[in-house]
Amino acid sequence: MIQETRHSIAEILSRQPLFRGLSDKELAQISVGCREFRVKKNEVLFHKGDEAEGMHVMVMGQMKLALPSSQGVEKIVHMCGPGATFGEAVVFLEKPYPVSAQAMTESLVLLISKRALLDAIDNNSTLSRKMLASLASRLHELLDDMESCTLRTSMQRVVCFLIQSAPVNGSETYDVVLHSSKQNIASQLNLAPETFSRALGNLTEKGLIKVKGRTISVLNRQQLSVFSA
Repeated sequence: MIQETRHSIAEILSRQPLFRGLSDKELAQISVGCREFRVKKNEVLFHKGDEAEGMHVMVMGQMKLALPSSQGVEKIVHMCGPGATFGEAVVFLEKPYPVSAQAMTESLVLLISKRALLDAIDNNSTLSRKMLASLASRLHELLDDMESCTLRTSMQRVVCFLIQSAPVNGSETYDVVLHSSKQNIASQLNLAPETFSRALGNLTEKGLIKVKGRTISVLNRQQLSVFSA
């Protein structure tokens, strides 16, 4: 992991959704407690159980947050892209990281120290509300994941994933480009890779989707949404 020094951290922070609207002075104060790292593909940023140093901000690349097991099987909790943050909760709880983080591509990451983040929250109510919104959003994602794992069949999970990936314009046909491997997507859905592939094959046979590489073309959004395995 290479520490970067070529960029203005305050400028990078100003472009991140969580810190937009902060003054130059506030950004400068936060940046004092920041470190910037370039993480190589497949490099582990931290392991589950490591002491938490602060909150991470994705500037570039993709990071996988996962729960490892002694059998070598992992459950992917979240895939983080540019603008995403992770590690917020441990800043407040004073607990070690509950997941491991591994770069899926070469990534640029900011680490904001606990002290710098807490000072910024104390001095800015807007940032406090954004932090609460971020944590609430993560909670809803975990609840959705729990519902998917316990109440839905494997086919229903795949259909739900495709429907949730639809564009906001309501188009009946659209493409879903997988920005991660099918194995990682399957792990997020709590499925074996072969089960995920089998579900895609079934939907293809029904004429609801077409699959080409990492692109899944949904041919009829309405029929897909009512499809019952």
